Amino acid sequence: MLYHILYPLKDVFFGFNIFRYITIRASFAAVFAFAITVWIIPKLIRWSDKHALKERISEDVPERHRVKEGTPSSGGLAFILGVVISVLLFERLDVSFTWIALLVTVYLGAMGFADDRIKLMGDKKKGMSKKSKIFFQTLLTIIVFGFILWKYPSDMKLSTQSLIFKHFVVDLWYFYPLFLFFVFVGTANAVNITDGLDGLAAGSALPVIGAFTAVAYIEGHAKFASYLHLLHIPGVGEIAIFGSAFLGALLGFLWFNAYPAEIFMGDTGSQSLGGAIAIMSILTKQELLLAVAGGLFVIETISVIIQIVYFRATGGKRVFLRAPIHHHFELKGWAEPKIVVRFWIISLIFSLIALAMLKVR
Repeated sequence: MLYHILYPLKDVFFGFNIFRYITIRASFAAVFAFAITVWIIPKLIRWSDKHALKERISEDVPERHRVKEGTPSSGGLAFILGVVISVLLFERLDVSFTWIALLVTVYLGAMGFADDRIKLMGDKKKGMSKKSKIFFQTLLTIIVFGFILWKYPSDMKLSTQSLIFKHFVVDLWYFYPLFLFFVFVGTANAVNITDGLDGLAAGSALPVIGAFTAVAYIEGHAKFASYLHLLHIPGVGEIAIFGSAFLGALLGFLWFNAYPAEIFMGDTGSQSLGGAIAIMSILTKQELLLAVAGGLFVIETISVIIQIVYFRATGGKRVFLRAPIHHHFELKGWAEPKIVVRFWIISLIFSLIALAMLKVR
């Protein structure tokens, strides 16, 4: 919005020329989203207390989590608002990438909020039915697929860029919509699984979003994209502002979510956060890179799959003391803050590897 209001006035005051630059607007978006989120969360905590929107701890987690029962939940509402307001202020609103990214974030946030509310009314951790989730996720996939068909040239519509080989894309043909569905569902569920310790999901997502913010900026710049042999997608550079806003909002959320957490993000936050990461990878056509940058989320998800498969195959034996794997380390005696910080470091390493792969290409 400010781009459209202030940049045309550059001839009146030369300082308004800074709104031309994505890097400047991205920096403003991050700071502004942080400030909005930090301002909103205390109000959201009071609102959660008033409306009994509080966490109900599952019986499947370690015993010491019982003290977290009653912590305000659905804190994802705060960083969603921070992102939306900041993006609307600093993005170019005539670029359609902005709107589809916001749509996915708000859509999945609303779906997560409904899931949080249902859990409060029924049995612990018994939220929205699987059929309902699949229906809404399928609908979102159709919307995003329609956007891809409308916006992208024919040689990009049904493909994704390879991880290593330059000038090579993986053509998925008619399997691409199914691929999109699994990117959304897989990422959202992986973030949700990781959201089990104070600050774990939010902090682990920061380097992943940072990596895709960089990718979006590079792909929106013809010379940078050519140098690194990435796809050049005109306009996708604006997604760097969306990513920067998310970085700022998550830092604001971590101000209150760091151990000991004063508020949890709930499914409201984990679904919207997973959706934001997924749509950034989809719009940049770097869905395969997401498996590298989001390596920590992949490990968390695989640990759950291994535990379930082994448990059923052996009639009750376990590979891990408890899954997902962060609970395994809890039961091994690691302090919660130590687990969280070490997992942040692992996530950062995976994201750095993902960025390094751009140059390898």
